[in-house]
Amino acid sequence: MSRVGRMPIAVPAGVTVDIAENNKVTVKGPKGELTRVLPAEMEIKLEGAELVVSRPNDLKKNKSLHGLTRALLHNMVVGVTDGFQKTLIITGVGYKAAMQGKTLNLALGYSHPINVETPEGLEIEVPDATKIIIKGINKEKVGQLAAEIRGFRPPEPYKGKGIKYENEHIIRKVGKTGK
Repeated sequence: MSRVGRMPIAVPAGVTVDIAENNKVTVKGPKGELTRVLPAEMEIKLEGAELVVSRPNDLKKNKSLHGLTRALLHNMVVGVTDGFQKTLIITGVGYKAAMQGKTLNLALGYSHPINVETPEGLEIEVPDATKIIIKGINKEKVGQLAAEIRGFRPPEPYKGKGIKYENEHIIRKVGKTGK
């Protein structure tokens, strides 16, 4: 059995889970609503206040889908109750971020500013010029937007300049030595 897959998911009060045909799961909560079609091979049951995922047999494909299906369901339940957030830190002289309406403006040392539109269902906050906070109920979208923003100027190993995740550790390299 998958260690992740066999753990039940606690459904908190105020959250409703609807399982339709072909494993189309809709989770509604205080922060919003998420819908996702999960693998049809998996059997998803709502038993009381818990979601249980089981697999029909021990084929390799079903074993790998078991843990994945449970993790996706868990992320949906956590998303509609608490939401997800990623924090990015900008390091470098002259590198800064600012919000202008629904657009994130980045100055990252290029000859042009970089503008990022806020996607539907997500929220971007810039508490100061070197910190970006991305919030939303869909973990996948939050992580994807954070990765795209980080990709404009990934941190480099010599001076550590660039955009990094808040908890990311940059392994520094020693620069050239001259005589």
